[in-house]
Amino acid sequence: MWWLLRTMCFLHTIGNVFCFLEAKPKNPEADMNVSEIISHWGYEGEEHQVKTEDGYLLLAFRIPHGKNERKNSYNTLKPVVYLQHGFTVSADYWVLDPPSNCLAFLLADAGFDVWLGNSRGTNNARKHVSLDPDSKEFWAFSFDESIAYDIPATIDFILNKTRQKQIYYIGHSQGVYFAYGAFSKNPQLAQKIKINFALGPVVMTKYLRGVLRTVAYIDPKVIKSRLDVYIGHIPAGTSIRSVLHFSQGIRSGLFQAYDWGSESLNMQHYSQSTPPIYKIENMNVKTAMWSGGRDLLGDPKDVKNLADRTPNLAYHKKIPHYNHMDFILGKDATVEVYKEIIEFINKDQSE
Repeated sequence: MWWLLRTMCFLHTIGNVFCFLEAKPKNPEADMNVSEIISHWGYEGEEHQVKTEDGYLLLAFRIPHGKNERKNSYNTLKPVVYLQHGFTVSADYWVLDPPSNCLAFLLADAGFDVWLGNSRGTNNARKHVSLDPDSKEFWAFSFDESIAYDIPATIDFILNKTRQKQIYYIGHSQGVYFAYGAFSKNPQLAQKIKINFALGPVVMTKYLRGVLRTVAYIDPKVIKSRLDVYIGHIPAGTSIRSVLHFSQGIRSGLFQAYDWGSESLNMQHYSQSTPPIYKIENMNVKTAMWSGGRDLLGDPKDVKNLADRTPNLAYHKKIPHYNHMDFILGKDATVEVYKEIIEFINKDQSE
């Protein structure tokens, strides 16, 4: 079972880079945290702590302005852009590349107020007002809790801090999953989003390919008896219930809430015998999507199903040679994706 989780994290977090080999650092950023990396490249950064309704404390990183922006324009209200990471990783991977090929820095230099969020359980969100991070209670969450609590709390915090009414949301992988879940379930939250940018979307997983397909066959009883071991070694942190939720989506092909394993337990949690479906058709937020032809997690068939059901899809670019991590680490990501996002925001601001 452990080899399976290692392989899953390997393919997801790095793609073509060997994330489990401990090579001697060649760059100074290798041992830096997000704030240190931001400062290393000459940008001003901020750290904020977001408290969710159920007591989790999430770090949010901010790059409030571009590297060469004049100080007298710092307090000017500007478009706010929020970046949400994928599964088993954290906000760290938004700042892995130098500014010339890094979405977070490019957005800041384009004149936007940039925020990097973190989901509960990651290395940047492993605190709670009362629960011990080493306790089973702390890790008792699936994707549903991030959808219901983490995303709304972070977005509301950002809006209050920036004195804005709406933001631009950019999600990669699981970050797209959270967007579709949160915005379809919570219409009030959806109204706070100007455009939803979906990179390498992993929402529907019926046709997920390769070794990750074997995640569908995880035995919940077996994996739960090794909870502390798995949590201690998954790269940036997640819960076993989240792994099981991911497994459930592959088996069922459905975008739905966590299955508690029996009709009676589902009745207790949902007042129905099966987990409720997240209704994509209710996600009425303007959306722009970029997908990869070689993406093992976001299979083109699943992405097509998602795109076909997205009610306000304004743009969908298919990049044949892209794998899952090319949206973050691809050497041509600035040309293929990032510049287009900036153009979308600038055009929207001018309308």
